[in-house]
Amino acid sequence: MIFYFMKRICSIILVILCSQMLYAQQRPQYTQYIFNNYILNPAISGIENYIDVKAGYRNQWEGLTDAPVTSYVSLHAPLGKKFTYGSATSVAEGGGDNPMNRSYLQTYRASEPHHGVGFHIVSDKTGPISRTDVNLTYAYHLGITESLNLAVGVAAGVSRINLDVSKITLEEEFDPAIISGANSKTQPDLGAGVWLYGPRYFAGVSAQQLLGRPLSFSDDASYDQGKLVPHMFFTAGYKFYLGDDIAAIPSTMIKYVSPAPASIDVNMKVAFRDKFWLGGSYRKDDSFAALAGFNLGSFLNLSYSYDFTTSNLRSVSNGTHEIVLGIFLNNRYKVSCPQRNW
Repeated sequence: MIFYFMKRICSIILVILCSQMLYAQQRPQYTQYIFNNYILNPAISGIENYIDVKAGYRNQWEGLTDAPVTSYVSLHAPLGKKFTYGSATSVAEGGGDNPMNRSYLQTYRASEPHHGVGFHIVSDKTGPISRTDVNLTYAYHLGITESLNLAVGVAAGVSRINLDVSKITLEEEFDPAIISGANSKTQPDLGAGVWLYGPRYFAGVSAQQLLGRPLSFSDDASYDQGKLVPHMFFTAGYKFYLGDDIAAIPSTMIKYVSPAPASIDVNMKVAFRDKFWLGGSYRKDDSFAALAGFNLGSFLNLSYSYDFTTSNLRSVSNGTHEIVLGIFLNNRYKVSCPQRNW
């Protein structure tokens, strides 16, 4: 009897510890957030004058067994012919001025009021836990001054979370904290965001997992210690022109997930015309990163980053690789560099 209660207490402690660890890891980390802020903030839906498609892959802490691996596909597009097909405040025929050119400041105009829609599918696997998130997004964009835009967006979908029991070693075959047949959960998901943007700056606030649903792999309420907690993101950036065709863009992302400490990223991107860019990033108490990317014509772009681990995991990790492929569909104005989501 004493052994049974000791085992029960240990199981509860294990579940609590795992759930506390998962609070910081429920949503994937992205080094290249500036290349696809849409994956964090639904207010960006339909921000550009074309259909924006992105595919990303991240292999975190390579060399560490069962380390996080993330992949995603996202697509979003504007609605409304006045914005999509052009107007005095839309993109000019042939793409207009290169947004990394200083003259872009004189030709920039706020967006016509329009709607945007999209979706993203994210697959993330860490150790015995894997999850797939599918979300539909909607945003409304409004020019509040001649050069300042405000967008508000929402995201709604489902999260499918699986526990691979075969990767867990138990003292006994049966453990009430993990019930066979209860190792797969589907939960509703809800997110929201606000995005403020102009020719030289952007700032956004967003939240994911707003519903805060409980998460358990047992039908025994005493083991129901897990929970999907809200994730808060704040992102901001500013564009400095270093010459007529060179722009430097410092940015930051702050992620807060209670009860974990805030995660802070600082990023610097230097873009050369609309052709290619180089950059670096620092994540507090975690890593440094090098980034590079290029735009190939008016159809696709590609970026890559490598994180150098600075935490205690550096002794077992060979760093983190992340690659993002972007495709411009229905790009009738032959834009080769994003005009409003840089």
